Amino acid sequence: MKVIIRKAKKKDSESILKLIKELAFFEGEADEVILTKESIERDGFGKKKLFNCFVAEYDSEVVGIALFYARYSTWKGPTLHLEDLIVTESMKGCGIGTKLYDAFISFATSKGVKRVEWVVLDWNESAIKFYKKSGAKILKDWKTVQLKINN
Repeated sequence: MKVIIRKAKKKDSESILKLIKELAFFEGEADEVILTKESIERDGFGKKKLFNCFVAEYDSEVVGIALFYARYSTWKGPTLHLEDLIVTESMKGCGIGTKLYDAFISFATSKGVKRVEWVVLDWNESAIKFYKKSGAKILKDWKTVQLKINN
């Protein structure tokens, strides 16, 4: 199976959105996605780029993404946050997630960041196993906090 991992391009925006919606459905939050193809194009490929993304391509189709952005740690300095690592359901178990993850870690290493971080749902056992196998530490004493802004 020939899978190509590459930096996302503007033309991938629709595929990126499709995978984001697939993940939201998997997580039981399908109605929460308000992004559009246009917002992905603007925020990922416009003048004020807010995220980076790698895509996994198989048979000329985007079947996975690793979407991430820069953060700053008051303890470590520059860090990267992996917002989502998504592989379409039909391609899970083919090593695509590992290839995307490795591309992300390699990018972080090349940028000299001291830490990468992300959030995983406590019920997503397959993802937790995947991350632990890579040497990642699952923090037990931290809670994710969110505040929705309605504007």
